[in-house]
Amino acid sequence: MKAPFVPQIRRYQDWLRQQRGLAFDSYQDLWQWSVSDLPAFWQSIWDYYGLHSPTPHTSVLSGRQMPGTRWFEGAQFNYVHQVFRHVDKAHAAGFPALVSRNESGRQQELGWPELRRQVASLALHLREQGLQPGDRVAAYLPNIPEAIVAFLAVVSIGGVWSICAPDMGTNAVLDRFRQIEPKVLIACDGVRYGGRDFDRIDVVAELREALPTVRHLIVHRNLGVGQEASERLAPFTPFGQTTARDDAATAAFEPLWLPFDHPLWIVYSSGTTGLPKPIVHGHGGTVIVALQMANLHNDVGCSYEDNSLGERFHWYSSTGWVMWNAQAAGLLLGTTCCIYDGNPGGSRDKPDWGTLWRFASELGVTFFGAGAAFFANCMKAGVDLAHCGDLSAVRALGTTGSPLSPEVQTWGTEQFARIGTPAIWWCNISGGTDFAGAFIGGNRELPQVPGEMQCRLLGCAVQAWNEQGQPVIGEVGELVCTEPIPSMPLHFWGDDGNKRYLSSYFDMYPGVWRHGDWLKITPAGGCIIYGRSDATINRHGLRMGTSELYSAVEALPEVLDALVVDLEFLGRDSYMPLFVVLRPGVPLDAAMKAKIGGAIKTALSPRFVPDEILQVAEVPRTLSGKKQELPIKKLLLGQPIEKVINKEAMANPGCLDWYVAFANSRPH
Repeated sequence: MKAPFVPQIRRYQDWLRQQRGLAFDSYQDLWQWSVSDLPAFWQSIWDYYGLHSPTPHTSVLSGRQMPGTRWFEGAQFNYVHQVFRHVDKAHAAGFPALVSRNESGRQQELGWPELRRQVASLALHLREQGLQPGDRVAAYLPNIPEAIVAFLAVVSIGGVWSICAPDMGTNAVLDRFRQIEPKVLIACDGVRYGGRDFDRIDVVAELREALPTVRHLIVHRNLGVGQEASERLAPFTPFGQTTARDDAATAAFEPLWLPFDHPLWIVYSSGTTGLPKPIVHGHGGTVIVALQMANLHNDVGCSYEDNSLGERFHWYSSTGWVMWNAQAAGLLLGTTCCIYDGNPGGSRDKPDWGTLWRFASELGVTFFGAGAAFFANCMKAGVDLAHCGDLSAVRALGTTGSPLSPEVQTWGTEQFARIGTPAIWWCNISGGTDFAGAFIGGNRELPQVPGEMQCRLLGCAVQAWNEQGQPVIGEVGELVCTEPIPSMPLHFWGDDGNKRYLSSYFDMYPGVWRHGDWLKITPAGGCIIYGRSDATINRHGLRMGTSELYSAVEALPEVLDALVVDLEFLGRDSYMPLFVVLRPGVPLDAAMKAKIGGAIKTALSPRFVPDEILQVAEVPRTLSGKKQELPIKKLLLGQPIEKVINKEAMANPGCLDWYVAFANSRPH
């Protein structure tokens, strides 16, 4: 008989009451305790998940300064220990570790013992090549099982992992990898995306040539471009050869015990100027935050113990976005990670926004996550989930990357109601690559309000601050975090004196993390993100984030996408253009402009009607799907394109020519 469903956050509160004698009347009270008594809260997370170290920690945290707090000093840790602890239990229950599919329909399933064997085999190979703890390994791989195997193998022996997606331009990849001086490069021969094959042999050769510290190259034949082409990369070791070992050494392999704050990976911010910031996170801090976020707030893993189907966790991402790291973190909880490599919208010739839904149906996905833009595209494309297979296993929808509009959330809720899931739960989160976590997210026991996130996460002392640096409720302010959390960066790689680190997060409020988002915390505790605080609209003294305007404009069926910037000139009136992508065949005539202006007046105020509306083919976006408001704002203020944006870190750099021409046509 199946046990009754109990959300994970309720199980944790039951444990607190039984083991600590702590009971809270509301989530707000629980959250307040978690950010007021940091040692007690984070020790409870350590104990609740049964984390282990061969040596005890002397304290939970060294102080409350930011940056510089030391966590669980004296403890030893390894990300892979937490993964491997599930091998026997999950395998005995019949749950695979990884299930993957690509655009060609190729499906792979990797069991837990096989995952462990492949990780051990590759780790031993890397050790034989001389990889030492602290050495960096650069990966140029898509979202495939081999990428996760390689990640676990590298960090299991103390190597520092860093990955870029093969859809990134060569210069963008080199801007990242050159900074960290990798000893090993693990790459693929090509990728398939949007119905097209992309040979990457020449790119890999160029990467190796431009990275003189690389001593060893491993190549995965992902595309199978042919032996003759592959030989152009010689000498190299085939990826399959590195994971083929199956002997006493692989059976006896154990991950190294490392200091709690030993570097785990280097991820990169999507900066608009200068080199990307190489952000270093540690093993222990990353794991402990990932556990509490994924388990307590995302409710991933709730069926691991008492549902014969197990948890099947999917969050669509490329390897160039931190949500790939979040997807892989499902293994920390013993869940099955379901990964898809390819275009979620089909191809340009045959658009198909039902692709991921059919994937979820056929694999029995229980948690379905994607960027907010994915769900908006599904609504715009008229996707009917009733025609996408049996989605009855899906019990949660996750979103991040940009604010999810109330209209899109309502659309998704109605879609699931029509297919027999009347109370689908939306886990809308907001966080960042910067600290490999979320500040704001979900709670299954709290009410849902379309367009809002349900709560501030436990352990995250998040506030909205007004211009006087005072916390406000019910008003839009700067998102800040006033207390440290374990997954905040150890440092930026090569950042002497923490100069870039300090200027990135602590320039406005020394000692307080400023995240760069506009946030409103409602009196009920819900949270609304209004976009980046550095791309704000300030019309006639009234300040607003851009997402509210997008919600109004993009709700129109004729508008597929939009971007707005507010240009403030010294001694002149401000100028606010709105760029819109319209459905094919829809002209931007006087009637359409009036309709857009009317929607803004109705939803917001006549103050926010743009000075000009212009039709464009595309809105410029980063590889993770974020609108590039600030670079376009700087471009229109007269800065040269090469100073404000890195084209090779964009999803659609070809669209920039139009904006450059538009900028040149206007007086600066």
